[in-house]
Amino acid sequence: MSITTPAPPPTETEPEHLDVLIVGAGLSGIGSAIHLHRDCPDRSFAVLESRPVSGGTWDLFRYPGIRSDSDMFTLGYSFKSWLGEKAIADGDSILDYVREAAAESGIEQRIRYSRRVVSASWSSEDARWSVEVANTENSNDQTAPLMAATERLTCDFLFGCSGYYRYDEGFTPQFAGIEDFEGELIHPQHWPTELDYAGKRIVVIGSGATAMTLVPALARQAEQVTMLQRSPTYVISRPGRDPIAGGLRKLLPQRLAYRVIRAVNIGTTLGFYLLSRRAPGLVRGLLRKGVQSALPDDYPLDTDFKPSYNPWDQRICVVPDADLFRALRGGSASIVTDTIDRFTNDGILLESGKRLEADIIVTATGLNMALLGGGIELDLDGVKVLPSDTVAYKGMMLSGIPNFAFVIGYTNASWTLKSDLVGQYVARLLNHMRDSGQAVCVPLAPDPSEPTAPISDLSSGYVQRVVDELPRQGRRAPWLLRQNYLLDLMMFKHGGLENEGIRFTSEPTADRKAVAV
Repeated sequence: MSITTPAPPPTETEPEHLDVLIVGAGLSGIGSAIHLHRDCPDRSFAVLESRPVSGGTWDLFRYPGIRSDSDMFTLGYSFKSWLGEKAIADGDSILDYVREAAAESGIEQRIRYSRRVVSASWSSEDARWSVEVANTENSNDQTAPLMAATERLTCDFLFGCSGYYRYDEGFTPQFAGIEDFEGELIHPQHWPTELDYAGKRIVVIGSGATAMTLVPALARQAEQVTMLQRSPTYVISRPGRDPIAGGLRKLLPQRLAYRVIRAVNIGTTLGFYLLSRRAPGLVRGLLRKGVQSALPDDYPLDTDFKPSYNPWDQRICVVPDADLFRALRGGSASIVTDTIDRFTNDGILLESGKRLEADIIVTATGLNMALLGGGIELDLDGVKVLPSDTVAYKGMMLSGIPNFAFVIGYTNASWTLKSDLVGQYVARLLNHMRDSGQAVCVPLAPDPSEPTAPISDLSSGYVQRVVDELPRQGRRAPWLLRQNYLLDLMMFKHGGLENEGIRFTSEPTADRKAVAV
C-alpha cells in the first residue's frame, strides 16, 4: 500500500522590493528621478505613472494655446539648459523638453506606465511601505483602477511627485440650468481634440491663467470669444522672448548663460513678490498702469481689471506679448464681469439681465485640488492617515509619516524651483540615512502649544475649497512653508539634516504614534 504525501500549500510570491518608489512621471517625477539616479547610484528605484505616457500636466492638458505662465529659465531643470527661443513656452515644447530629459538621463527605462497607485501602507515592524498598484495597461478606463488588475510592491521610501490636483476631473460649479444648454460644454482639462470652433460664438467662464490662455488662442478662429468672470484678476504682460537671455547667449557659453539668466529671473520674480507683500498699494498701481497702457483710453478698467484683493493674495496671471489685450483691442474677444443666473438652451442668462449667446461654453473654473493627485490612501500599521491631521515639515514631508516625501511647487514662482530642491534633498537625506546606519526618518510636529495655520494662505477658490483637508504648517522653520526660493535654497542644500523637526531610528519600530499634531 502506497502512501501519497500531500503537496504543500502554494506560497504567495514575495512582492518586488525597491529602495524608492516615485509616484508620477511629470515634470517633478522625472526631475526627482534624475537627481536620485545621479546622487544615489546604489539605490534601486522605479517611477510609477498612472497614464500610458509621461509628461504629466503637459501631456494631459490639450486645450488651445496651452503654455507656461513661468519663464522657462526657471521652469526648466537646474541640470538641463532651456535652449528654446521663447521664455514663455507652449505646452508641446515643454513636453518635448521633459521627455528629452528623461531619455538623455536613462530615466525613461525606469518608468512603469499605466500603474496607478491605489494605496500605500507603512509597516513599522518591517520599516517599509507596501504599495498597491492598479495595472491599467489593458484597461479601457484609465480612471477606474479598482476595475484593473492589481499588483503589490514594497519600498523603503515613498516619494510622491504627482502634483496637487486630480487628473480624472476638473472643477465645475453647480450652475442652474446647465442641462438645458444645447451647445458644446467643455472643461479645459478634458478638451476634445477634434473640436471645430472656427466661426463659433464661445463663452469662457473663468478669470484665471487657463481662461486668459484660452481667450486669445480661441479668438484667432472663433467668431467671438467672451471671457465671463465673476471678479477681476491681476494681469501682467511680459515678452514671450527674454531680451536679456538673447544677449547673454551671444556672450557666454551655453551652460553659463543659462545659469546667469536663471539667477536673474529668480531674483526678479522673488523681488516682485516681496514688494507686492510689503507695498501692495504700489504694486497694484504699477499693474494697473501696465493694463491701462495696453488698452484703449475708454476701456472700463475698474469693472474688468480692478481686483478686490491685494497682489499675490491669488496668483497673478501672465500674458505673453500682451496677447489677451491685443484680442480685446481688436474686438475678437471681450470681457464681461457679472454673475451667472442660469444656463439657457442657447447660452447664459446673467444676474444683470444680460444674455450671452454661445455655441460653445468652456468652464475654465479651476481644478479639484488633492494631495498626491487624489485617490491614494495612506495608512500607518492599518490606521488611515488624514493629511489634515499632520503638519508639513519643510513643505515636503508630513509629521508622523515615516520615509515619505512629496513635491508641491511654489505658488509665487516656478514649480520646478521647489521640485529641484526637494529632489536633491531627498537624495541627500537617503545618503545620510545610509551613511549613519538609519532605517527610518519620521518628521515631528511642533510643540502642541505652538499655533498652526493652513498650509496655503492663497484666497484662490481651488485652495479654499479643500483647505480643511490639507496639512497644516507651523509658524517657524522647519514647519513654515516659505514662498522664498533663496531661504529654501539655504535650508535644503546647506542646512543640517538632523534637527528638532525630525527623528531618525536605526531599527524598525512598532510605535505608530510617532507624532500627534
